[in-house]
Amino acid sequence: MDHGWDIYETYCDEDYSGADSQRPAFNRMLQAAKEKKFQIVLCKSQSRFTRDIELVEKYIHGLFPLWGIRFIAVADNADTEVKGNKKARQINGLVNEWYLEDLSENVCMVLDMKRQEGKYIGAFPIYGYRKDPADKNRIIVDPQAAEVVRQIYRWSLAGFGRQRIAAMLNDRGVPNPTRYKEERGWHNNHPRKNDFGLWNKVTVQRILRNEMYTGVMIQGRRKKVSYKSKMIVDVPPDRWFRVEGTHEAIIGRETFDAVQRGLALRSRSDGTGETHLLAGLVKCMDCGSTMSRTSSGQRGEKRISYLRCKRYADSGREKQCTRHSIRLDKLTELVSQRIRHYVQSYFDPESLDLSAQKDDRREALEQERAALAAQLEKRSQALKSLYLDKVSGLLTEGQFTDLNRSFLEEKSRLETRLAEVDRELSERSKPRRREELMDRARELLRLEEIPRELVVMLVEKIEVGERNPDTGEQEIKIFWKF
Repeated sequence: MDHGWDIYETYCDEDYSGADSQRPAFNRMLQAAKEKKFQIVLCKSQSRFTRDIELVEKYIHGLFPLWGIRFIAVADNADTEVKGNKKARQINGLVNEWYLEDLSENVCMVLDMKRQEGKYIGAFPIYGYRKDPADKNRIIVDPQAAEVVRQIYRWSLAGFGRQRIAAMLNDRGVPNPTRYKEERGWHNNHPRKNDFGLWNKVTVQRILRNEMYTGVMIQGRRKKVSYKSKMIVDVPPDRWFRVEGTHEAIIGRETFDAVQRGLALRSRSDGTGETHLLAGLVKCMDCGSTMSRTSSGQRGEKRISYLRCKRYADSGREKQCTRHSIRLDKLTELVSQRIRHYVQSYFDPESLDLSAQKDDRREALEQERAALAAQLEKRSQALKSLYLDKVSGLLTEGQFTDLNRSFLEEKSRLETRLAEVDRELSERSKPRRREELMDRARELLRLEEIPRELVVMLVEKIEVGERNPDTGEQEIKIFWKF
């Protein structure tokens, strides 16, 4: 008013750092300046325009003069129309950037101290946990999501591949971690994808590889390149922050290690999403490469699977090794017989103490049931509120229809899962006598079907030699881990 200037527009970015060049109002102002819609940029101080010295030089000393824009910062006495004022503006820019750098270092130091103490500093907890209402730097088990994590590990131990596990979760209507968080009001700024709510093999892999499920707090796996860049880079494992016993484990250490051994075998499925029992363990006795699976011929309606040397299969016309072919079912039965022999020879079912067995599964089901009941109650209240909003005119008929359909679908999914949980709890509530439990233990020890988890735990590798063309004999060596 003192100078007789008219205000074209006020540009304000609340809760944005002066180091952020992507501020929406800031960039709208620059575009308007480029289009010469005003003649003066007036700030309280130069730091409100930017703390980045590069932007000071680019705009205040570079483009603004070309666009005919005068820059004024009141508190700093910065004015591009005043001769000899440029050095002061440059010094202000350096001071502002040094402040920004010091601030960044101090914030990083505080966060690193929290990581060293095992305090959780993430904005959202990992899937399977939620933040403790009494302590935002501590995570506690989320019963419903934790049971999904346990099921993923059980399926992996059973030999199911990541893609198959994702498909089974989708078939059951289990929401993926992103949708699960949104349903609980843990909103983030990530845009929705076309497959929103569906599981994929990458998400399953991330869960199977995450050691935090064993009760170990692991942080600092990724970091920004610098305070001036949003680029994120991976940090070497030896520089991660690891603190034991900071939270309750969802997965036992032995189970986690067994899954890692299975994943390390880098076994491939046959297209069904399942890996065969010996996948990744069978090696060529001559060249040491992994035997790959192939199918050839038909007997009746059943295809016969074979294993053969990978270097023979991949080497084209000039074979780098011989076939070493062996029928997969014959080799599987041979290894299974040896495992049954060792287990039945060294393990006595009579030594089992069945009186003090803790039913972890029942406890998890009861926790999940309570969580489902609470969610259903919230959905019912939400439906009532939705109807009242429609009656009061806050929602249009179309908005009410869309929201009502979404709530009803979610309510139906929760009711279906609650019925499944109640059914399983009912089965587990039936008393079981010791004789029944012993019979079940003996049945399991007969190992009619050998679990892949047991094979990975016991077998180091299996070497297969080339078949003797004269005698038909083929040497097979099993290397045990005990």
